[in-house]
Amino acid sequence: MQAEAPTIIVASALKRNFGRGTGTVQVLKGVELSIPSGKLIALKGRSGSGKTTLINLLSALDHPTEGEVWFEGRALSALPNKERDHIRRTRMGLVFQSFALLPLMSAYENVEFVLRVAETPSRERKLAAESALEQVGLASRMHHRPFEMSGGEQQRTAIARAIAHKPKLLLADEPTAELDSRTGLQIMKVFRGLVEATGMTIIMTTHDPAIMEIVDQVYELEDGRIVTVS
Repeated sequence: MQAEAPTIIVASALKRNFGRGTGTVQVLKGVELSIPSGKLIALKGRSGSGKTTLINLLSALDHPTEGEVWFEGRALSALPNKERDHIRRTRMGLVFQSFALLPLMSAYENVEFVLRVAETPSRERKLAAESALEQVGLASRMHHRPFEMSGGEQQRTAIARAIAHKPKLLLADEPTAELDSRTGLQIMKVFRGLVEATGMTIIMTTHDPAIMEIVDQVYELEDGRIVTVS
């Protein structure tokens, strides 16, 4: 009998409001979520359903109005800002819809720069950057700049940048939204490979129905609530 994977992140009674008084908008309305390690998870929903807000709370980029996010057994809102920043730099990786690469730097330099900011030792930076680019299939393109690369290659560079420090959790907000369906599928295969090869957990937002066949579990959000899990 296979042992059940440990839980890496939990959302408990999660609410997030924006605005004040009569202008208050409740974007999340008591979300409950428990994600096991080593899985590829999709947060599905229409625009305005609360997907991006939930990703921001899970990554400690934002604070809940009520409720709590627990990451590796630690309550994130109870931690000082410096400690939350440290967790994001060392235990989490973030990928966004826009690639946000530095245009004058090569793929390798974009990845290495983030490791430099994180004060990774010089020799470790080189090995980590090259390894991350190899993992996403860009070993032969690492010295190309963004304008010399396709959209899919730029997104894979952004993924390499997010995984170079070997995070336990990767959070991706609409990572295929700016890509055509074929290139989006290639990115999903990269994610699937990362989960299987490293045991990383990946949580991504999407509204692309084609992606649902590739992930392990789908949480559907509607009007700030999780309405189905499949």
